[in-house]
Amino acid sequence: MNKASHKNFPFYGWLGLLIIILFWILNWYLDGLRTHWGFFPLWLGYSVFIDALVFSRKGTSLIKRNWKLFISLFLISMLTWWLFELINLRTQNWFYDGKQYFTDIEYFLLSSLSFSTVMPAVFGTAELAGTFKWIKNISINKKIIPDNKTLLIFFVAGIIILSLIIISPKIFYPFVWISIFLLIEPLNVKLGNKSILKYISAGKWSPIFAFAIGGLICGFFWEMWNYFSYPKWKYYLPGVNVIQIFEMPLPGYVGYLPFPLELFAVYHFISGIFKIKQAQTYIQLS
Repeated sequence: MNKASHKNFPFYGWLGLLIIILFWILNWYLDGLRTHWGFFPLWLGYSVFIDALVFSRKGTSLIKRNWKLFISLFLISMLTWWLFELINLRTQNWFYDGKQYFTDIEYFLLSSLSFSTVMPAVFGTAELAGTFKWIKNISINKKIIPDNKTLLIFFVAGIIILSLIIISPKIFYPFVWISIFLLIEPLNVKLGNKSILKYISAGKWSPIFAFAIGGLICGFFWEMWNYFSYPKWKYYLPGVNVIQIFEMPLPGYVGYLPFPLELFAVYHFISGIFKIKQAQTYIQLS
């Protein structure tokens, strides 16, 4: 892309912004049940608006690189968040106020649609964060080589942590947001899939910070838009239920920092299983 095209803001970005404004208003100011149908368009608007910002800054973006893979993000995201819902059956850290008004089938279908927006939003926001110089210029003189010993340590740590979460969820629940990464990351390396460790082994730490900031930004908007919505989620976080920002206790926001690493690992693991080769170069943070 030439410099002139970098300055172009795609039309779909303006459309996304209009969708955000419309469904933000509807989700907050309508009475009764509304977020079950308003959540998806709100976050779809967010994702395409962020994508347009990314394209305007670097001349490439998730949608522009491959719109089919962009759509596939929604499908993989849906499956991935149901994994966390499964874990939450044990940890009981969040629940959905208003769920009682839906049949099981309605809840499954509407929830799946909402869950599908997680990856597009996080990956797009992380890529946007990665366009800023202060993140690009982050330099840490430390490399972690993904040799067999390192991979074994990661994998065993993941198994131990996940086991502890199952055994004593009230104590170890915060580690949900790193355990899946520790389990899947070694598998990605062994299978030849794209991995965070490949960045780190080359001394590239800026993608880690881009992911952390992207996750935190998405976390802020998730919690803010959720606050006046209905149905909505609420939390029970033992030991940290203090100083709430929206429904989330302040310490809970720490979980948004490593969360994108888990999404990245799961995305490339699933893409590898289905042999989607283009997916291995799709998420670009450096």
